[in-house]
Amino acid sequence: MKRFLFCIGIIICWAGNTAAQQWIRYDGGTGAGRGKHIVLISGDEEYRSEEAMPMLAKILSQRFGFTCTVLFAIDSATGFIDPTVLNNIPGLHHLSSAHLMMLFTRFRELPDDQMKYIDDYLQSGKPVIGIRTATHAFNYKNRPSSKYAKYSFRSTVKDWKNGFGGKILGDTWVAHHGIHGKEGTRVLVNGVEQRAGNPLLHGVKNIWVPSDVYTVERMYDTPCKVLLYGQCTSGMDSSAPVNLQKSIMPVAWTKNYSIRKGKVGKVFATTMGSSVDFLNEDMRRLLINACFWALDIDIPEKADVTIIGDYQPTMFGFNQFVKGTRPADKQ
Repeated sequence: MKRFLFCIGIIICWAGNTAAQQWIRYDGGTGAGRGKHIVLISGDEEYRSEEAMPMLAKILSQRFGFTCTVLFAIDSATGFIDPTVLNNIPGLHHLSSAHLMMLFTRFRELPDDQMKYIDDYLQSGKPVIGIRTATHAFNYKNRPSSKYAKYSFRSTVKDWKNGFGGKILGDTWVAHHGIHGKEGTRVLVNGVEQRAGNPLLHGVKNIWVPSDVYTVERMYDTPCKVLLYGQCTSGMDSSAPVNLQKSIMPVAWTKNYSIRKGKVGKVFATTMGSSVDFLNEDMRRLLINACFWALDIDIPEKADVTIIGDYQPTMFGFNQFVKGTRPADKQ
């Protein structure tokens, strides 16, 4: 009997420990972001958001004082991070205390009890940052009767055309404008916004990333203000020439959103952002600047976005995630 109870105790302890390790929290210290809570939500099968989000959270918390909580797609049976699990992102209740939501998911179909926290957050009109596949963050193909199916990237629901991407960010998934895996993105650095001295672009001078340019052709709900345009490069390194046969596309923009009368929120969206994209210093700075902008905090002239610790991101590709990894391993 004692041996049985001992074994049960081990199981309970293991299960409890697994539950406790389903997300990461980085407490903020001193800095302009002190007292502000950012929830960074990862969960895509290709671009390694589970690598990029902890890296950004470390910079935000340790260099600027923001408290950050990073969430992951989790295999509920093992407690391991598994981006191919489309229906489980534990910890979304942290959005109840969040001042900013940063979303980098793809085709999630979350249960209603989890999705409720995202919906409540948006109802409050708080700011949103969407990264790359966030334009097609949700896809309710197995549960079309869910009250949150309107978030699907191909939604036809009135006032929710093309779902979260169309309603909140300004566009949904359309197509690859560049050749995926063969063409990168060179950002135009002498656009109108740079010449106008937009604070969001403080210290942003040179961005080339391996992720290809997405097609952007719809700007729904409210007008979007394009910050940066991108060109396709004929090759996968920063010295590759621009492909002049292809048109430029917006790669970063801002807008407002509203899903509840009287509640208007700020949005920053970018179609760049795979984990390897953030090896580019100015790409990191763009996202850090966006956090300051979203929270109405003065943006530094040149934010220190030096990576903290070891960051060796995986090249994008399906099923490239490190299996058997728990959130605690990302700290």
